[in-house]
Amino acid sequence: MTGRMMQTGKGLEQVDVAVLAGGLGTRIRPVLGDVPKVLAPVGDRPFLDHLIEWLRGFGARRLVLCLGHGADQVIDHLARHPAQGLEILPSVEPQPLGTAGAIRFARPHLTSEPVLVLNGDTFVNVDMAGFVARHRAQGASLSLLCMQVPSVARYGSIAVDGQGHIARFMEKVPALDRPGLVSAGHYLFSQTMLDALVQRPGPSLERDFLESLPAGTIRAEVGQGGFIDIGTPESLAKVTR
Repeated sequence: MTGRMMQTGKGLEQVDVAVLAGGLGTRIRPVLGDVPKVLAPVGDRPFLDHLIEWLRGFGARRLVLCLGHGADQVIDHLARHPAQGLEILPSVEPQPLGTAGAIRFARPHLTSEPVLVLNGDTFVNVDMAGFVARHRAQGASLSLLCMQVPSVARYGSIAVDGQGHIARFMEKVPALDRPGLVSAGHYLFSQTMLDALVQRPGPSLERDFLESLPAGTIRAEVGQGGFIDIGTPESLAKVTR
């Protein structure tokens, strides 16, 4: 997996990275049991180790792990395998809070401008330095990394307007077997937009916050690299074989 990683430059040295890794992982539990998704074995290492290596390749120095289910296992793994040169701060939610709730709970630790938020069960082979640079150059308050996939049936798809902003989010339709843009689960939040999230109720980052924003609020970054989601037994099997 690491051999295919895109690392074309730094860019995350001054960017706090929040990894959403507190989900119950119900879809993949038949394979992993009580092991949290972020520790799913990929090759000879847990997925988290690959993710940390990738982020360090872009200069990341501060990582906030938003944990819930299996938090003790993740913290124990990090204690046994420390990441040199990278500050890792666990943010352990007291009960399941959802993706939006996890960010709200970790908000006091997210102080950079911008903050990179990403799903802990997704990997993208994308130049994150370029993602950050274009976000800043355009003065965006919120950027979402989108990826082209051969079939949107497993995902909700995204429509982008002519100015490169998200026009609308479309619900997942399992029968809709066609190519399209989907969210890669990687976001750049300004401090102002994080404050707006804190003020908005609801557990889901996507449904309760992103989809409630006016059309044109979110800048779309369309990535050109690979996209891996380990959230189901089938997708995990594709990575591990």
